[in-house]
Amino acid sequence: MTPPVTPPVTTPETAGHRAALAAQQTAFHALALTVPGLAAVPGCPGWTARDVVTHLTGVHRWAAALSRTAPGGPVPHDEDPRPADDPVAAYAVAAAELLTALDEDPTRPCTTLAGPGTAGDWYRRQAHETLVHTWDLADAGGLPRAAPADRVADAVAEVLDTLLPRQVRLGRTTAPDVAVALVGSHRWRLGAGPVVATVTGPDADLLRLLWRRATTAEATLVVTGDRDRAERLLTTALTP
Repeated sequence: MTPPVTPPVTTPETAGHRAALAAQQTAFHALALTVPGLAAVPGCPGWTARDVVTHLTGVHRWAAALSRTAPGGPVPHDEDPRPADDPVAAYAVAAAELLTALDEDPTRPCTTLAGPGTAGDWYRRQAHETLVHTWDLADAGGLPRAAPADRVADAVAEVLDTLLPRQVRLGRTTAPDVAVALVGSHRWRLGAGPVVATVTGPDADLLRLLWRRATTAEATLVVTGDRDRAERLLTTALTP
């Protein structure tokens, strides 16, 4: 899968997110070609690898549409497409279409998950979405998970700065009244209330925990403080 030629972008940060998205799409596509379509996805009960590929295809198309939607405009409906005869080929097309849409003008005002923003903001969001689902395919195939350390750390931060606030706005969960400290390469704070517990471990497993792909029972995670309250918070709909 060959992504479109990288266009000039406005800042080094935007360029970094763009490069991360293109690289992650390539990694996802390679796994989609390797992992059997009917392989079960441990982190998504009831889903197969084929379902993950179809889902990310739809997410990319939705993000492309939103990147062309002016702030305050009608939000395109978000739903998974009907499975294609060749889901992997359909994904490759959607991945290229997403980059094309964002590359048209990364500074173009549009709708984002955090409210009004620019098309370039979607590079970061879709890089992280693709990262999580790349790991889903790796798990389905019994293969190692891999990603640059700085990308994993930024994906943890995004749950806290973008995804959880949106989940609260949409009524999918309530604003936490307590907080859990997440300690990896950084120290993050989940929730605005008093800290009742600390979860320490690798950034990758903290990210999986936030995306409900892992639990606090993970061997690499250490919980101190009020485990019950921490688990109640961590098992809510922090992410879509």
